[in-house]
Amino acid sequence: MAAAEVADTQLMLGVGLIEKDTNGEVLWVWCYPSTTATLRNLLLRKCCLTDENKLLHPFVFGQYRRTWFYITTIEVPDSSILKKVTHFSIVLTAKDFNPEKYAAFTRILCRMYLKHGSPVKMMESYIAVLTKGICQSEENGSFLSKDFDARKAYLAGSIKDIVSQFGMETVILHTALMLKKRIVVYHPKIEAVQEFTRTLPALVWHRQDWTILHSYVHLNADELEALQMCTGYVAGFVDLEVSNRPDLYDVFVNLAESEITIAPLAKEAMAMGKLHKEMGQLIVQSAEDPEKSESQVIQDIALKTREIFTNLAPFSEVSADGEKRVLNLEALKQKRFPPATENFLRHLAAAEQMLKI
Repeated sequence: MAAAEVADTQLMLGVGLIEKDTNGEVLWVWCYPSTTATLRNLLLRKCCLTDENKLLHPFVFGQYRRTWFYITTIEVPDSSILKKVTHFSIVLTAKDFNPEKYAAFTRILCRMYLKHGSPVKMMESYIAVLTKGICQSEENGSFLSKDFDARKAYLAGSIKDIVSQFGMETVILHTALMLKKRIVVYHPKIEAVQEFTRTLPALVWHRQDWTILHSYVHLNADELEALQMCTGYVAGFVDLEVSNRPDLYDVFVNLAESEITIAPLAKEAMAMGKLHKEMGQLIVQSAEDPEKSESQVIQDIALKTREIFTNLAPFSEVSADGEKRVLNLEALKQKRFPPATENFLRHLAAAEQMLKI
């Protein structure tokens, strides 16, 4: 087996089953291998079966302390052999961000459970994918891990959609991401939150870092504590109460109202100048060009972002211990950039850990 395939198959951490019975009770029924009580409670909270509003969310995903979770939920048809179950959720936990891959695999597992009414077949398929990266079955469909490239998952969102909603204000999001700030996104519909938040890391493509994404967070003490341990993040919420938690964000995006707010404490670092205006114009121009694909828009933004780092290069020098490049603040000041540009470059150097401590 190719090394790449071996690496890919080591990404899954576990599989679980949650059921809602005819009495309306929601139970954690089975998992392989074992899981912790904390993670089990989190997944019960994320699966829509425990929700008061009874809305069915076919697929949700998110991250908790570097573990990704993917949950597919279905309603059990009357014809099924699962007579005492009205709905069930299949949960997969993994080390990687790849919603399309795990949505495809959980759908296959759902079909298996509907047909056989026992987790045995699911476990066999899970182990097959874990060890070989493939599971084949004529009636339930086949799944091949290597069909789902991580890069594809990174490119699956739409920056064009974000720009059509926020226009020039998209540069606020770009700036916040560049400076590794905390972005909180609110919308009452989880699907809208997930679609929007998963796209944001693509605005700083040079980092290719989706670990900053927490696409489905509840206002739960344990989850918030885990979130606040991260330097910068993109966090999605469906509870408007989050807007009253300024300790959680530097930038607040109300998707439902198409509003972006910069928190008072972040205003100094996020002050906009000529550099930001140019960046904003480039983002809008590129995204509004019907000839350009999503990946070309990302490429345009990445090239312009690289120019910003090129601006920093002349003012950086190798640190005394020779470990990394640090910013020479004196040299930056002597260049007499406009105040907003100098301020941004200084904060960017701090975000990139280029400041002398």
